[in-house]
Amino acid sequence: MFITFEGVEGAGKTTQIARLASRLRAEGRADVLTTREPGDGPLGSELRRLALHPPLGITVEPRAELLIMLADRAQHVGQIIHPHLASGGIVVCDRYADSSLAYQGYGRGLDIAEIARLNDYATDGLKPDITLLLDLDPAVGLARQNERNIMEAESLAFHARIRAGFLALAAQKLGRWVIVEAGRSAEEVEGDVWKAVSKLIVSHGISVPFTP
Repeated sequence: MFITFEGVEGAGKTTQIARLASRLRAEGRADVLTTREPGDGPLGSELRRLALHPPLGITVEPRAELLIMLADRAQHVGQIIHPHLASGGIVVCDRYADSSLAYQGYGRGLDIAEIARLNDYATDGLKPDITLLLDLDPAVGLARQNERNIMEAESLAFHARIRAGFLALAAQKLGRWVIVEAGRSAEEVEGDVWKAVSKLIVSHGISVPFTP
């Protein structure tokens, strides 16, 4: 089972992923892998540095930024995500292909259809079973950030376009998207996340005693 989390900066994805993984393990699933994009694995960490922390004075072009993210994704799927799924495990991922559509597409203005095509190539067609969109006013999310990479340092208008992009993507594919209002307490958000994932677990026929 492949679970992804999306959202603007500061939406609380890291917190909710940790809580979800802990709860899944407490319910008897020891095979839960948490991971992220960009940046998991040795090559991923280098690609993350290039994309989010480039050398001083270097501006990364939007198309170059997209291609770095796609290279990271291809390596991530091939070396980390797919092998774990093939073994019957659960993968919980902080960002995935939808982030490129939102950030480089809606945010940077690159062609959405072309990004979708390149995403399919980078992922070898691997799609999440569920995508949890932690929806939050980007001004609130950015205020939560203490240190900012080059993406987080972009204008509020840029982040507003990203939020609008995520909501547009969710509206197009409601079958796998679940929108969770992320401006509430971590406990309230966790409850909605667990409710959505529990429903998915039941639909997959996984025999683990889930509690509400």
